[in-house]
Amino acid sequence: MRWDNLSAPPDEGAPDRAAPAAPPLPLALPHAVARTFDTPDFAGMTFYEVQAKSIINRVPGQSRVPFEWTINPYRGCSHACTYCLSGDTPILMADGRTRAISELEPGDRIYGTERRGAYRHYVVTTVLDKWSTVKRAHRVTLADGTTLVASGDHRFLTERGWKHVTGSMRGGARRPYLTTRNRLLGTGRFAVAPKRSTDYRRGYLHALVRGADRPGTRFRLATSATEALERAERFLADAGVDVEQTSGRGGRRAATAMRTTGSALVGAVADLVRPPDEPTDDWRLGFLAGLFDAAGSCRRGVFRIGVADDRRCRHAAEALDRFAFRWVRDEPGNRTGSCQLRLTGGLPERLRFFHLTDPAATGRRSIEGTALKCAARLQVTAVEDLGLELPLWDITTGTGDFIANGVVSHNCFARNTHTYLDLDAGADFDRKVVVKVNAGELVRRELSAPRWRGAHVAMGTNVDCYQRAEGRYRLMPPILEALRDFANPFSILTKGTLLLRDLPLLRQAAEVTRVGLSYSVGFVDEALWRVAEPGTPSPRRRLDAVRRLTDAGFAVGVLMAPILPGLSDDEESIDATVAAIAASGASGVTPLALHLRPGAREWYARWLAREFPHLVPRYRQLYRAGAYAPQAYQREVTARVRMAARRHGLHRGETGDNHRLPETPPPAPAAEQLSLL
Repeated sequence: MRWDNLSAPPDEGAPDRAAPAAPPLPLALPHAVARTFDTPDFAGMTFYEVQAKSIINRVPGQSRVPFEWTINPYRGCSHACTYCLSGDTPILMADGRTRAISELEPGDRIYGTERRGAYRHYVVTTVLDKWSTVKRAHRVTLADGTTLVASGDHRFLTERGWKHVTGSMRGGARRPYLTTRNRLLGTGRFAVAPKRSTDYRRGYLHALVRGADRPGTRFRLATSATEALERAERFLADAGVDVEQTSGRGGRRAATAMRTTGSALVGAVADLVRPPDEPTDDWRLGFLAGLFDAAGSCRRGVFRIGVADDRRCRHAAEALDRFAFRWVRDEPGNRTGSCQLRLTGGLPERLRFFHLTDPAATGRRSIEGTALKCAARLQVTAVEDLGLELPLWDITTGTGDFIANGVVSHNCFARNTHTYLDLDAGADFDRKVVVKVNAGELVRRELSAPRWRGAHVAMGTNVDCYQRAEGRYRLMPPILEALRDFANPFSILTKGTLLLRDLPLLRQAAEVTRVGLSYSVGFVDEALWRVAEPGTPSPRRRLDAVRRLTDAGFAVGVLMAPILPGLSDDEESIDATVAAIAASGASGVTPLALHLRPGAREWYARWLAREFPHLVPRYRQLYRAGAYAPQAYQREVTARVRMAARRHGLHRGETGDNHRLPETPPPAPAAEQLSLL
């Protein structure tokens, strides 16, 4: 994907103290003007100044919704935080794999459901449309640890029919809604796909290659599945081993017969497939995937893998136990004596195997026609208002539903985005910032367009619009002026104290429309701040900004995020942070535990290994199943935050929402349950 809503700006001269030499441009930004500055605050940073074609986020080409309702005057962030929050709900694709909802496109084939007789059944359907909106976000937590973030209007399928995330038993908001008495229907939460590491490739080849330890250059692959053969050839090529297929009798092609192109590579193949003395988790995952491609089957709900020799059977049993699969060994009922390993636990266990190991043969993953019955622990344990308006994605499908992280969902629904610009999600995100220098005039032009209907606009949900670069470029004042002049509702989430510069504009806007303000403060430890958020204002300065905004009449919410395992999740740290938030006059607090999406995950892992290597094993355990920490951990931290909030008299209400600016700050509303994402 290229950032094709950008065009070249005229070179109007460098800002003050601009360095004379500019670095090369990314391929996706061929006409940008690159600036570097010799001030200490921006040492080592490059700013790519562009004339954007649009600013209120560009709509998908075939979407029915003409806007996405977010404004991002910058891409990349000079705050240089070691983590990044983003939404990425996995959707079950027709090939049995998963893909983030934001990455789906019209025409993609996914799973939905349809009623046949007494039960719904899984069927393949097509994505017809997709779009994004900005709505108040709620978190639904299930007993198996699944966490879903959705709007209050979103509906999920329960054992008692479709229910909205939020609703009421009476009045105008009366509608069926989720409670802790409900159980959702679906497959159970999805596991994260394995990385194609060297160990994974070796384990996969060990399961498939036969005869590599015998004299000669020939060997064979224990599969006839085209996808598995192609993967094996690719893995061998990655290791520097070129192979060619040989022919069978009468000139017929024997798909599983291979030979190396030279005898010197015989030893290389043997080394690749030799089992290690102490297998790693990646090796075990690759080995299980290869075993399934070699001799696995999944028919009529029965999942089996045939293993021909005791050594492989032992390796398979150890691997299944390592990842806590539920399985049994069936006694051989054939002359070959091969053992049969059979998964138990139904569809949730089968899908967990497929997602966790990722075999190549996708045709064996089909759940088409399977009845919507499963024993997954999908009891609703909590439905909580996050107190923030966030970008939320939605799709339309042929069946009117889809499978979102293991539950049936109705059609009503930052770092990694840097890769769209041919930049990486790590250092480039912190050091190479794209600046839409014409943001203010674009906002005014787009708000005046006949198609615009005054929808809410969220800022700071992708990258911080009040990062340090804003002090030089001053893009926000004209944006706020335009929103004020058109009385367009908006909200801002930030770590930057530069927001105070625009307080007069915020007050003016609050007189004519709804203005929501929220600050992000995950901890108040100064030493941790210096290593984790080196480019941001200190937590104390952010809370001082909250106090000044509160004194000005705004109800300012604080996003206590992220809470870092082993670094800011102990009782002492949480108590100090909550006490400081309460003292700032914040209207409420929404704590969120660290979650690690692709792009942010790899960057954070490198930072942790460098700064706190003793915590690496703990993080591997906590985030082994995916981007989110286990539910038990979240409950423990939630309890600490709740108790601290009670001690310090901090009550959470409507976070940062002002319509007509009051003469005095509003009183704190009744306390509500606090939670973690």
